[in-house]
Amino acid sequence: MQLNKLPIAIGAVVFGLAASHAMAIGDGPVVTEHLDQAEIVAGNVAFDDILRAGGHLFSAKFNLYDGQGRPATTGGGAPRVPGSAPEFIRTSAPEANSCAGCHNDPFPGAAGDIVANVFVLAQTLDPVTFSVSPEFSNDRNTLGMHGGGPVEMLAREMTADLQALRAQLQDSVALNESGSVELITKGVHFGTLRVDERGILDFSQVSGVDNDLVIKPFHQKGAVISMREFSNNAMNHHHGMQSVERFGTARTGTDDFDQDGVVNELTVGDITAVTLWQAALGTPGQVLPDDSDALRAVIRGERKFDQLGCADCHVPSLKLAGRDFVEPNPYNPQGNLRPGEQGSYSFDMTSEGFAPRLEATPDGGALVRAYTDLKRHNLCDAEIRHFCNEQVVQAGISTEVFLTRKLWDVGNTAPYGHRGDLGTITEAIEMHGGEARVSRDAFMALNQDGKDEVVEFLKSLQILPAGTEGLVVDAKGRPLSPDQVKAMKMAALRK
Repeated sequence: MQLNKLPIAIGAVVFGLAASHAMAIGDGPVVTEHLDQAEIVAGNVAFDDILRAGGHLFSAKFNLYDGQGRPATTGGGAPRVPGSAPEFIRTSAPEANSCAGCHNDPFPGAAGDIVANVFVLAQTLDPVTFSVSPEFSNDRNTLGMHGGGPVEMLAREMTADLQALRAQLQDSVALNESGSVELITKGVHFGTLRVDERGILDFSQVSGVDNDLVIKPFHQKGAVISMREFSNNAMNHHHGMQSVERFGTARTGTDDFDQDGVVNELTVGDITAVTLWQAALGTPGQVLPDDSDALRAVIRGERKFDQLGCADCHVPSLKLAGRDFVEPNPYNPQGNLRPGEQGSYSFDMTSEGFAPRLEATPDGGALVRAYTDLKRHNLCDAEIRHFCNEQVVQAGISTEVFLTRKLWDVGNTAPYGHRGDLGTITEAIEMHGGEARVSRDAFMALNQDGKDEVVEFLKSLQILPAGTEGLVVDAKGRPLSPDQVKAMKMAALRK
């Protein structure tokens, strides 16, 4: 079937779903029902049904009837001459049928092998590029989304803290006076913000965050604010599926933004569903080995991890003041749903969503054991340059800085490094230079047993199978209580 012969799809809203097609046999769309945002917000769609729909959207292998492809737009959303680019192209994309095609290891929503790498920013080029040369794009490995809900909420709270400090500084300094404030949130230091006598802010001593002081916890560069923004971007970039909140609602076939014959491809409710599904994915945890020697190595490795200074950036635990994931994100950029526009939806991350769930604290908060500070760092120096191979600037961020990698899933999401070209944890540590050079050198100075213990500890941090009833389990996946963990560790250390 020719692309321009595809039927125009403008769905009617029915019981919270927008039915875009009615085809019982033969070829047709993979996604046959679309969620209505108003029905979600009104509570007329059960949470389990939202997650079911979101999971389907994440795993669906979109086709032309769904609106897959973008013959008249780039992956960045800019118009282009219709048909001037291939329907599929590995470099500039579309290059994937489904989200789960890349996010699948060890479970849907998780990471990807090096074969699933994305050539970031090639999608904005017109004409498209057939080259994988670093002068045209940044070769990036797929990251896992498990724990994304807690991480996004952590970033929101940290952003609110930093922006409050900025406001306090501006309010406290009178005309013709200067002042400064240390930007510290949840124990993470983002440098010093100054204001001069004219009231002009000086960001020269601020580090690890943009001047807007918005923590962006997604993408390896820390360039994306929310899973909703990530999803809107990815649907168009990788699949050629346009959301109405980004590209507008079409009233007639002539409003077909990408001119693929299908309009209103993803509703606002669809993007809410796929966002909530990612936010509700299980929280990564820890697998403790039954073997006493291996368990002893994990215990000692955790201590060494802290002693080496690794935990200065890979902070083991940061505390959330609240437990709810609330959609949408108040810091979303234009083109993504914002609070007050079409309502909001929330769920308790400690009691709802896929198990294992986030660890609650007695004061109504929660602990995010993600091993990150959500800050950008430079891992390059004159001798170690592995993480400084990129040439194309993304979102104005220096090519020499990357967001601190979350380690709570490192044990079963190999390969490592921003390109996925490091096959072992030892290699990944060895390639740390710059701000991490002292810790890296201390690790390299350990004897082999010491290195192995650090690695064994990191290998214990894993994405756990959906439904696991606990964040710490034994080698057979059985949940362990704090008392059981303590007893196991004491017994291992005695041997």
